[in-house]
Amino acid sequence: MSLINDYISQLKDTVSSLDHKEIENLAAAFIKARDENKQIIVFGNGGSGSTASHMVCDILKGCSYGKEKRFRIICLNDNIPTLLAYSNDVSYNEVFLEQLKNYLQSGDVVLGISGSGNSKNIINAIEYANQQGNVTIGFTGFQGGKLKQISTYSVNARVDDMQISEDIHLIVLHILYKLLN
Repeated sequence: MSLINDYISQLKDTVSSLDHKEIENLAAAFIKARDENKQIIVFGNGGSGSTASHMVCDILKGCSYGKEKRFRIICLNDNIPTLLAYSNDVSYNEVFLEQLKNYLQSGDVVLGISGSGNSKNIINAIEYANQQGNVTIGFTGFQGGKLKQISTYSVNARVDDMQISEDIHLIVLHILYKLLN
């Protein structure tokens, strides 16, 4: 039972220490993209990839359905055959970058999710988006890694625990959902 109590306690402490300005910046970037008819392109690996997919689902349906202004949001990790083709034929480090080259337009928002903040395929895509002059957002845990340093905006869980970082990213996603409605 101590493990359960410790986990819940650490989760509560991490939620309480969230930087509200980071979440406000995130919401403002999404609203601006919507209002200017720009895309929001998201991606992540593993559990972070699931969060990216979840984000797209919630925003496409929950924040756009029945509304005149809709969010244009896509998740690059949802096309498994494309991921596998780039992984096999090019490099796993390029799976998001190469797809981004097909979609990215001026003014789009690019959001990468990496618990460590150091996933090479996320970094490569964010660096490319930065080079193209786009707004970039990093969702991270731990100290934020390179992703926090190179992103226009950062949402950092500030906890040295991958599972709690992923929990925080989902909580932030649901706060974002509320802010966008």
